[in-house]
Amino acid sequence: MDEALLKVDGLGKRFGGFVALDGIALEVRAGERVGLIGPNGSGKSTLVNCISGNLKNETGTVHFEGAALDGLPAYRRTRLGLARSFQLPKPFRSLTVTQNLRIPLLYTVNARGDTRLSEADLAARCDDLLRLVGLEGKARARPRDLTQIEMRKLELARTMAAAPKLLIADEAMAGLSHSEIDDILALLFKLNNGGIAVILIEHIMRAVMSFSERLVVLVAGKKIADGAPSEVVNSPEVVRAYLGE
Repeated sequence: MDEALLKVDGLGKRFGGFVALDGIALEVRAGERVGLIGPNGSGKSTLVNCISGNLKNETGTVHFEGAALDGLPAYRRTRLGLARSFQLPKPFRSLTVTQNLRIPLLYTVNARGDTRLSEADLAARCDDLLRLVGLEGKARARPRDLTQIEMRKLELARTMAAAPKLLIADEAMAGLSHSEIDDILALLFKLNNGGIAVILIEHIMRAVMSFSERLVVLVAGKKIADGAPSEVVNSPEVVRAYLGE
């Protein structure tokens, strides 16, 4: 079996006396689609923050493409190809949509050292990303001019501008309508078809079940299930976690 793109082993995180993560193990392979679910407060965001470098785990290790990430700040993990979107998009409000996409291109892609995008390359890459997410008509707009779903698409486009090998989408569909959820799902499938592994964190089970090849469940900081979505959602332990005894 191929080596995992992402390998998390024994990950632990505390906030004072509260155990947020307890010995989490997780593997994601290149091009895989993984759903990460759990009740509110289960540790999903904490896990993602520890993987992406926004929080420091006390125990355990995170490896990406076989290299240890422990101690690396978030921006260096992004340069290695591990990118995440945020539940609440926070673009640079004084910049246009296109200018927002240039930031990760300049400070992530060009900072890798193996290639350097020219001004023409930067413009072409921005145009490609805008077409990919359906925002080509908003290139000169400011974030304040965007609808909620357009903000979600901009957030995913900014993540994609970093040219990741693994994308962690944190509740990219929260607050969207049925048709808008389908739009984001179609976009995530398109990104995955381009070879990018995706971890989808989402409370909308219709979206998780249609997207995920594998489903991971966290409850109270512990991983209680990891497997085929149809089997996981019917697991007695998972049913108890969501519905109670």
